[in-house]
Amino acid sequence: MESKTANDLEVFESKSSVEDYIALLKPRVMLLAVFTSLCGLCLAPVSIHPFMFVLSIFCISLGAGAAGAINMWFDRDIDSLMERTKKRPIPVGKIDADNALGFGIMLSVISVLMLGLSLNYLAACLLAFSIFFYIFIYTIWLKRRTPQNIVIGGAAGAFPPVIGWVCSTGELNTFPLILFLLIFIWTPPHFWALALYKDIEYSKAKVPMLPVVSGQRNTKIQIFIYSLLLMIVSLLPYFLNYSGSFYFTTSLVLNSFFLYLAYKILRSDDNKKTAFAPSLFKFSIIYLYLIFSSLVIDSYL
Repeated sequence: MESKTANDLEVFESKSSVEDYIALLKPRVMLLAVFTSLCGLCLAPVSIHPFMFVLSIFCISLGAGAAGAINMWFDRDIDSLMERTKKRPIPVGKIDADNALGFGIMLSVISVLMLGLSLNYLAACLLAFSIFFYIFIYTIWLKRRTPQNIVIGGAAGAFPPVIGWVCSTGELNTFPLILFLLIFIWTPPHFWALALYKDIEYSKAKVPMLPVVSGQRNTKIQIFIYSLLLMIVSLLPYFLNYSGSFYFTTSLVLNSFFLYLAYKILRSDDNKKTAFAPSLFKFSIIYLYLIFSSLVIDSYL
């Protein structure tokens, strides 16, 4: 038995590559964490040493990647059933599940300790809580139990700009909380748009996404409602005097198009796949990058 276990480990080691471990970190999600935390640092009123600036980004991205690795470890059974995720390193057998778990835990500890010792303990605590939230609250508790998984679980992805702000200032105020709320409200329409045209995959994997549990019509209504809320939240920086006319104008344009796509989805035939769902999903990613970029640009004008 011991010999077989050793042989199995040798097989995994021979199959695994650096690219596989990078894939385990969910680089697309990590990139979003890097970008929003960068914006949080740039928007903070206190400047920090360039080395500490880069170290902050590194620790936050490492923590986000660590949470992604542990998420892949826990979701390996359903990942193998879905077309979108079946080529991930664990389902295809390139990385052993236990190795992925150990890798994720190790990176989690390193990222939190490094951030606490080099920057400040509040930022480290927020990073630790965001990792905990993503793994235990979203992945383990909510994802397979409720169609509100994305609504509540979206908080995990909203922490990076707040952590970036705290890395620089060592404290919280209203502005970083608005940044948090912006991503928190953006998350449901972003993922529900994806779920609308991937509902069969989620159903096959028995993940209770909103279209699977409540149907297309209710999902479309919820997407439109959250898109309206997103527009309101996105204008708060301007009305609370955290930004100027450049951001206000950019926000109006971006949110108008976001709302237009949400409206087209709402008006689409429930018995047919709508082309506007993938359009909204793709645009929502561009939207988040542009809305945060406009905040940073506006702060320098």
